[in-house]
Order: sequence, then C-alpha cells, then structure tokens
Amino acid sequence: MPHTDEETDRDFDEAVNMTPRELEDWLDTDASKEAGQHKGGAAETTGHESGRRIVALLRAKKGDLTGDDRKHMRKVVGYVHRHLAQRPDGDVTDTRWRHSLMNWGHDPLR
Repeated sequence: MPHTDEETDRDFDEAVNMTPRELEDWLDTDASKEAGQHKGGAAETTGHESGRRIVALLRAKKGDLTGDDRKHMRKVVGYVHRHLAQRPDGDVTDTRWRHSLMNWGHDPLR
C-alpha cells in the first residue's frame, strides 16, 4: 500500500536525526567518505551521495518536494530501519556501522 506524503514526511523526520549543518559537516570528513559501498566503481559511496541529497531534502519546503524526492525519503527510512536492526555488539562510537548510518542522516548515539 502506498504511503501518503504525510506518512513519508513523518517517517523521514523520525529516521533523520541530524540537522542539515551537522550532516554537511559529517560528509566533509574522511570517515564519512570511507564508510559504505561504492557502486559500479564510483568514487563516492551510495550513502555519501544519499547524504548530500538528504541535506537538500531537509532544506526544501515540503510543498516543493517531488514524487522522486519522496521516493528517496522512503529509501532513507528503509535503510535506517534495516541498518539499525543490524547493530553490532559493544561500543559503536567509531565503527563503520555508525558512520554508514550517519551518511544517511541518522546518528544512532542520539
């Protein structure tokens, strides 16, 4: 069943717990650029590319969001939920698992 725009907005706002500025600052770090998978030999990881788009989505007015924007928002929600379910044991402060989630706008230590 398709999600309403309101459901997508709510789920995205719950999944993404970093501000646009925090996410931009994080994306500028080496740890951010090293976390995640490179698709098809691309220099940038999928999560890093997504993080840049998330910054734009966070700054956009809800009324200006397109269907494609909301599709990406649902992808972010799905990724965050799946990844959180795979939390490793122990201190996750400086792990690729946390770094990958942060690329998608979610800091699990919050």
